[in-house]
Amino acid sequence: MRYVLITPARNEAAYIGLALDSVVSQKLKPAKWIIVNDGSTDNTAEIVSRYSSTHPWIELLDMPQRVERHFGGKAAAVNSAYNRLSALDFDVVGNLDADVSFGPDYFEFLVSCFAENPKLGVAGTAFQEGNLSYNYELVGIEHVSGMIQMFRRSCFEEIGGYPALKSGGIDLIAVLSARARGWQTRTFLEQKFTHHRTQGGALHTGVRERIHIGRKDYLLGNHPVWELFRGIYQMQYKPYFVGGLLVLSSFFWNVLKGTEKSIPDNLMRLRRNEQMARLKSIVQRRLGLAGFFSHKPS
Repeated sequence: MRYVLITPARNEAAYIGLALDSVVSQKLKPAKWIIVNDGSTDNTAEIVSRYSSTHPWIELLDMPQRVERHFGGKAAAVNSAYNRLSALDFDVVGNLDADVSFGPDYFEFLVSCFAENPKLGVAGTAFQEGNLSYNYELVGIEHVSGMIQMFRRSCFEEIGGYPALKSGGIDLIAVLSARARGWQTRTFLEQKFTHHRTQGGALHTGVRERIHIGRKDYLLGNHPVWELFRGIYQMQYKPYFVGGLLVLSSFFWNVLKGTEKSIPDNLMRLRRNEQMARLKSIVQRRLGLAGFFSHKPS
């Protein structure tokens, strides 16, 4: 199977060399890799140009500089690059952030997953971020992190690529859209990549980040009961109790205001059903009640 990659990059000079070295060293190289320079004001473009001069399958695509910075710009960058790839022969397309790194068999492994399972629409792997990693008991392996998402070409085209949402969550909506159309989505724990920037760190930090998380959770349709447990869970991380309280306050403030959600109703229902099923499963395992819930009286 042949694969192509797309990387939106805006002022990524500090990290993009790590991603470039990782892809160049792959055992199974992409047929094409378009790196979209999304209005960078640092030397991101110069770094990419040095690599593209010796690796002709790497292409730099310059986008006009944007005054306003938001997540809709990432969707526009990915979709613009995809239009340039449409005439190529490939089976899998990957969205790859510019601040990641991984081993030389990374994409060989993921492409083999698509080859083995024709129903697999979206795939990715676990990741490490400093000393932290996802708790997949809570998140679920059906979720695929937006930092590296690989799509079967027919799946990506069926869902219409990434939605241009300024508020974020375009990667989540893409995964939910795939599942809503019958595709399987999966994070494979056998491989791992490193994320070199704190999630959300490019836009939001500290207290402001927690407020942003709560608002984003609301916009993307989190179930209120799930959000309550999520806020409590967040209290174990700095700024501890205050951080979790800010997440909950931001979420329920938007509930009271009746803020319009970003996610379509059908995807919100799918997400909430999955969240409540996962929450029930977690409670059963933690309390040892799995046998109790499944027991039928004679």
